[in-house]
Amino acid sequence: MNRFIVAGEIMSDLNPCMSCGACCAFFRVSFYWAEGSDAGGCVPVELTEPVSPFLRCMAGTKQKPCRCIALDGTPGESVSCKIYPDRPSTCREFSISGEAGEINEACNRARAWYGLPLLYKDMPFHTSADAATEALTRVQLPAN
Repeated sequence: MNRFIVAGEIMSDLNPCMSCGACCAFFRVSFYWAEGSDAGGCVPVELTEPVSPFLRCMAGTKQKPCRCIALDGTPGESVSCKIYPDRPSTCREFSISGEAGEINEACNRARAWYGLPLLYKDMPFHTSADAATEALTRVQLPAN
């Protein structure tokens, strides 16, 4: 795993999503069918499957065990979303537990399933695009 250093801190420590991915491999990612690219939305339709006449889900999340087809990496280690700019509203609206002082029980439930520590209120987070861009311009250090 590569670690990105931002302002002297490890980026994955500032944004736990970058070393988690549990939600992407635990929950069905369902959304309104019109979010698909074939209906004018941005989610690549070839990465989805039908759930009902009105819902689609990300391929790989309809069964158990599940894993979103767009998840790259290993949950609990280093992960990223292959379609992050075009991800469905379900993903956009899923908050990190502890972000803005609010606990997301679903986030912590998925993290617990993968043996990851639970996140708590008032954790320092760096989720902005500017921080991520800055991280990519810094030196990458190999994991210990």
